[in-house]
Amino acid sequence: MVRISLMLLAILIGCALALVTSQHQARKLYVELQKEQELGKRIDVEWGQLQLEQSTWATHARVEKIAARALGMRVPPPARIQVVPPAAPEAKP
Repeated sequence: MVRISLMLLAILIGCALALVTSQHQARKLYVELQKEQELGKRIDVEWGQLQLEQSTWATHARVEKIAARALGMRVPPPARIQVVPPAAPEAKP
């Protein structure tokens, strides 16, 4: 009887230690998950800021100003503009 009691006590202690270890591991993983989610939120905010910055740098007025100032480009007079109609689609056999 004593032998069975000691064996059950050892099993109980082993199960208790396994439970404590698994709970500790779960808490560590949860904290890591929260850190990664926070990093994801910061990256999303940075992505939004970069998209806004890109749209600012690519505005038509800015591109036209740089083309005129740095490259010496200008809009041609209307008499020099030719409109090319799109090609007709080819008939499929």
